[in-house]
Amino acid sequence: MNQYLAVTSNGLENLLVEELTQLGISDAKPVQAGVRFTASNEQAYRCCLWSRLASRFVRIVSEFNCQDDMDLYLATSAVNWVNHFHSSKKFVVDFNGTNREIRNSQYGAMKVKDGIVDCFTKKNLPRPSIDKDRFDLRIHVRLHKEKAILGIDMVGGGLHMRGYRPEAGKAPLRETLAAAILLRSGWDASKPMLDPMCGSGTLLIEAAMMAANMAPGVKRQKWGFEALEDFEPELWAEIKAEANVQARRGVKNVDTKFFGMDNDPRVLQTARDNARRAGVESLIDFSLADAAKLTRPEGFENGVIVCNPPYGERLGTHPGLIALYTAFGGQLKAEFGGCQASIFSSSDELLSCLRMRADKQFKLNNGALPCHQKNYSISVREPSQLNEQQQSLVAPDFANRLKKNVAKVRKWAKREGLDCYRIYDADLPEYNVAIDIYQDSLVIQEYAAPKDVPEEKAKRRLTDIIRAAIQVLDMDANKVVLKVREKQKGSAQYQKLAQQSETMVVHEYGVKLQVNLYDYLDTGLFLDHKLTRRRLGEMANNKDFLNLFAYTGSATVHAACGGARSTTTVDMSKTYLNWAKENMELNGQVGRQHRFEQADCLQWLETARGDYDLIFIDPPTFSNSKRMAKSFDVQRDHIELFTNLKRILRAGGTIVFSNNKRHFKMDLDALAELGLQAKNISNQTLPLDFERNKQIHNCWLVTHQG
Repeated sequence: MNQYLAVTSNGLENLLVEELTQLGISDAKPVQAGVRFTASNEQAYRCCLWSRLASRFVRIVSEFNCQDDMDLYLATSAVNWVNHFHSSKKFVVDFNGTNREIRNSQYGAMKVKDGIVDCFTKKNLPRPSIDKDRFDLRIHVRLHKEKAILGIDMVGGGLHMRGYRPEAGKAPLRETLAAAILLRSGWDASKPMLDPMCGSGTLLIEAAMMAANMAPGVKRQKWGFEALEDFEPELWAEIKAEANVQARRGVKNVDTKFFGMDNDPRVLQTARDNARRAGVESLIDFSLADAAKLTRPEGFENGVIVCNPPYGERLGTHPGLIALYTAFGGQLKAEFGGCQASIFSSSDELLSCLRMRADKQFKLNNGALPCHQKNYSISVREPSQLNEQQQSLVAPDFANRLKKNVAKVRKWAKREGLDCYRIYDADLPEYNVAIDIYQDSLVIQEYAAPKDVPEEKAKRRLTDIIRAAIQVLDMDANKVVLKVREKQKGSAQYQKLAQQSETMVVHEYGVKLQVNLYDYLDTGLFLDHKLTRRRLGEMANNKDFLNLFAYTGSATVHAACGGARSTTTVDMSKTYLNWAKENMELNGQVGRQHRFEQADCLQWLETARGDYDLIFIDPPTFSNSKRMAKSFDVQRDHIELFTNLKRILRAGGTIVFSNNKRHFKMDLDALAELGLQAKNISNQTLPLDFERNKQIHNCWLVTHQG
């Protein structure tokens, strides 16, 4: 009999104890991420072959106190390795853990290797060689504080590698974790099983192997224990042959129905190939289907739905996932009354979109990712109950406000010839977002939550906002874009958020403008300035126009389309200046009369030459960009700005000056000393869709004194 450590994931220790007990182990005891037990060779072989939950089995050859590298070396060299394997065998050392003295796992592995090799050389035997790729044996070390376990891996590679799924086609769900999910799902082989988002088929294949009583390791070709000196080949051949016979008979005797669905035909083919390699292809009915439109297949009475839906959080996918989970939950309730469901996800917020109350829930990890598994009993509902539920609004206060806003703003936008406008701007404090429509797309900008709002609560509210917006507006979730808006420092406003480079052309008072909803925090168009831009277009006829801090040049487009004699567009960003050129080309505004200058606007102004009839300037509230010679504060520095602007402003010319600093105060006395006068037109430039936010910007007409 030998001592063994069965290694598993945190949280699965008690499940593994149950499994090992069923395999004939009488003294299984859970430890951190594992189970300790004693076993004969026959029992150890059967455990390796039949365990669905363990990732490896380690024969413990030594346990010792380990304070430093000398303790590690001496304890390793004291083991009589000659009794365990022949010097012709190649080995590799897996070292897990560190302590105060052994701070590097590679160094720890090296000391173990030295101790093993020296054991052979001291007996005048050839030294065994190290080979990290083609090894016969894997030596396992687990170090925690001053306690160390030294052993031999009986498997060689992870037990999750069953042999039916090629490494090239890695799925995010390991086979051992899939088996644990199934064991906790409430499913057993007497019930049909369905995975509506089956991916590479891991859950279904593991379930089919359970139903057929097929050993999970039956397809495995190589085992670590085969290289040991006490290996019993005849006993192993008998155990393996028994498992092979059981697998063939088991598949023929399975009556359980398995259904696998996915909306990607390529992924579905991978699942079929994996099932064929596992020997259970005949048991699983694979079909192309959308989980958001899931219907009950024939023969699925009182079945169990088990699935691991996607839960990625890349930019632009979150709204689509919310819609998927919401629609999937609706279909479960509408189609699967009397059935059970077990859903595994890393996102509790997404699971809440199912709008179902869990009977049981478990926490476990998928690799390093904390996840939730929730089991549901789906009650049978009358059609009238389902209709009431489908019609009920998510976050009703927010949803009703959104409905009211949309009804008002959409009519106005249609009259004005606008297909991009704001429909919500933190109207309700607890739903702290801005929502803009761009044709048939929706941009939801989440303002950073106050520090006193717990992160989980903020996430749940955001999920409700997205669900409600999709429901109220009847939006395609794939056209909902989510962004987080915080105070920007330096050049953060220019940094890319994504690489999708999807642009669309929108219409604003007769001009066409290109926007990008994905790649940057801002879309390329400040919607609150639409009336200001229209006004510039009306003022620009036969004028020489200058646009400073021009961003994507939308004001220049309006001026050019309004009949400007010439335009000059200045911005520090090459990206945005090229965007401005594209906007001009969209509207047929090309030619030498339209100039584009890449420069720090403040520096450019200090040496600017020329005369302009109409100048639009919309500087940042504050900037300390590395590309600027000095910091800029609009309140502090606006008179210096006007000093330079006056020099290039023709007699009778006008400066349209705007900024978004709340409570900005124009220094009218200092302006008068320059010979300029200002008129506040902020109220006249505030569009209907921004009327709640009267401080979104302020706007002034500045002219020479009469």
